[in-house]
Amino acid sequence: MSETLQTPRTTVRRLAGRGSYDRELIHGILDEAFICHVGFVAGGAPVVIPTIHWREGETLYFHGSAASRMLRSMRDGAEVCVTVTLLDGLVLARSAFHHSMNYRSAVVIGRAREVTGEEKLRALTALVEHVCRGRSAEVRPPNEIELQQTLVLALPIEEASAKVRTGGAVDDEEDHALPVWAGVLPLRTVPQEPIADVRLDPAVAVPEYVKHYTRRGR
Repeated sequence: MSETLQTPRTTVRRLAGRGSYDRELIHGILDEAFICHVGFVAGGAPVVIPTIHWREGETLYFHGSAASRMLRSMRDGAEVCVTVTLLDGLVLARSAFHHSMNYRSAVVIGRAREVTGEEKLRALTALVEHVCRGRSAEVRPPNEIELQQTLVLALPIEEASAKVRTGGAVDDEEDHALPVWAGVLPLRTVPQEPIADVRLDPAVAVPEYVKHYTRRGR
């Protein structure tokens, strides 16, 4: 394993001070996010597909239909660029030009491999845990037909970077006297009241991990 995730392709050049190649920071961003965007080239054209991802150690996993163009392209050796962004707040400045957002983002570049056998089962269990910790112990695991219909890919986290913005507005000095409110409007995803399935037996209680749901890394 390389000591650093920084390479010429992952080096942050625009506002380089916001860039980081720290594994713990990058892992935390990947773990907190539900959705990533996978960029690749198919048939000579660029394609970007949103999908769920999850991480185990130094590996990023993806899954979907065995007929998925994205997964088949990855399996066949296409190089991919995976991006994740977490929006933490709106930065409202005194001037339109200096409005911004506070965010944490990560980029991972590389080539994936197909996952089979016991690793595939472990990866799919980890997917359920990524979405809702404690859930995998209760639900039915995938059967043989479902496994055949599902393709799982693994991407090593070897070439990556993070970019983070925090703090308030950065206004021009002369604009500080303007009678305009400036500051940060924090944003976060908050679980709401669970809604039971219409065919759920009323005797089945809401699990504690649903009642007190939290994201991994939070």
